[in-house]
Amino acid sequence: MDRQVDEYIVEHLGLESSVLAELYRYTNLNVPYSGMVSGHEQGRLLSMLSHMVNPGLILEIGTFTGYSTICLAEGLKVDGHLHTIEKDDERAEVASVFFEKAGLSDRIVLHTGDALEIIPTFGMVFDLVFIDAAKKQYLMYYHLIFNRVKPGGYILIDNILWYGKVADPQIQDEITCQLRQLNEFIHRDTRVERAIVRNRDGMFILRKK
Repeated sequence: MDRQVDEYIVEHLGLESSVLAELYRYTNLNVPYSGMVSGHEQGRLLSMLSHMVNPGLILEIGTFTGYSTICLAEGLKVDGHLHTIEKDDERAEVASVFFEKAGLSDRIVLHTGDALEIIPTFGMVFDLVFIDAAKKQYLMYYHLIFNRVKPGGYILIDNILWYGKVADPQIQDEITCQLRQLNEFIHRDTRVERAIVRNRDGMFILRKK
């Protein structure tokens, strides 16, 4: 049933752009851990959320090969920019090629390196932040970016359900425990309003008060 529903959803979303379809195929054929690519269903959600916010500045932590980056950039203001951080040089190189193909090279600033070191160098305040990088460091990312999000701005955090493991107290591996810690912290954080969508592996949608 889940597979049927997934296929039904994708069918009713309409076609991917030619660039995103090419990027998705390239990633699956050539890049290790290709399952990390956002794909059409999540990509349309990110694009829609970005259009709703209509941000002037976006920060993405975890570019991978750039699928989610391109989708988020679709909702930017006319003069807006997206800053994205990728630790892996080879993935960043792939992303850069596809940003050019999508005609977005002048609107996307790609930073290569450790997000924990790069984020403190930013002097700008973001309208929208998307966190989708090393799961063990999610809470550190959250603390780092919080004061760099404008009041009324949005924070999206991917993979918060972690294959449903966070809901099973018997599962105690390190990543699951770190994500539970993040989820509990945000649950108690009175500075934000929150929603959770089950799209793929779960996503927090947070609005900074």
